[in-house]
Amino acid sequence: MTRLVVDIGGTNTRAALAEGPRIVEDSVRRYRNDGFAGLSAVLMRYLAEAGSPQIDGACAALAGPVQAGRGRLTNLDWLIDEAEIARVTGADRVRLLNDLQAQGHALDQLAPVALVPVLDGPRAVGGVRLVIGLGTGVNVTVVHRTGTGTLVTANEAGHVSLPVACEEDLSLARFAAGEDGFAAVEDVLAGRGLATLHDWVTSRTGPPQRIEGSEIIAAAPDDPAAEQTLRTYTRMLGRVAGDLALHHLPYGGIYLIGGVARAMTPHLARLGLDDSFRAKGRFSRLMESFAIATITDDFAALRGCAAHLAETA
Repeated sequence: MTRLVVDIGGTNTRAALAEGPRIVEDSVRRYRNDGFAGLSAVLMRYLAEAGSPQIDGACAALAGPVQAGRGRLTNLDWLIDEAEIARVTGADRVRLLNDLQAQGHALDQLAPVALVPVLDGPRAVGGVRLVIGLGTGVNVTVVHRTGTGTLVTANEAGHVSLPVACEEDLSLARFAAGEDGFAAVEDVLAGRGLATLHDWVTSRTGPPQRIEGSEIIAAAPDDPAAEQTLRTYTRMLGRVAGDLALHHLPYGGIYLIGGVARAMTPHLARLGLDDSFRAKGRFSRLMESFAIATITDDFAALRGCAAHLAETA
């Protein structure tokens, strides 16, 4: 049985062949989306380059909400449809997932080396697990083991309101809200959020100084504005992750994934993530029950698609 798995991002699409729950590592290819009119063109190119294999099943993960087998990318005007994937690939069985759902399905397929510890804590076997995506956008999924398989929820939690607990938070929320007057978690914790935070930090003492997120991370801790930017990012991440932990009680662990998560991971301990994550008043002791790690596997979404197809065969 040869299956096709696809990870559709806002900038690039990755595709691979899979056998059972495992991807064929040397079959992975990446394509820049701006070179194609839509996903169908990407899939036709990939299958031709792969030697036109007979595809038994296909699963695609996209960076956007999915409903009734259809979804549209949040940051690119591509409409993705299970029926169209079936037509292009010839697959009898097609599944379309939100990208974070695919990451959730991947958890049991990850090698130990793909997990970097961030915050120590126990991990209960069979416990609920929480995945937080920090990249071009922000989203969350919750992974439950059930008697009939793995249940991975679909969410758009990056677009909930930014938490406000003090005057400084309120100042940040007003600054991040922009023209629409709404400050979402993604406006601060996504990649572009680092630049917004730096604008806010520098605007408090003079004109905003606009630099990109990678430059901010590289400048800290020697540059005071960059260091304060990362400290504020970490505080907000800890608060948001802590709220989510109380919502879902992820005794099986919390997993960060995405380019921003990987870039920030070496700094989170120094910047006080544990304090902001566990600052929950009388429930602060409970917060010690949740471990946090960062996923470094670039192919996690592909692995999750393969695992989902295998489990639902």
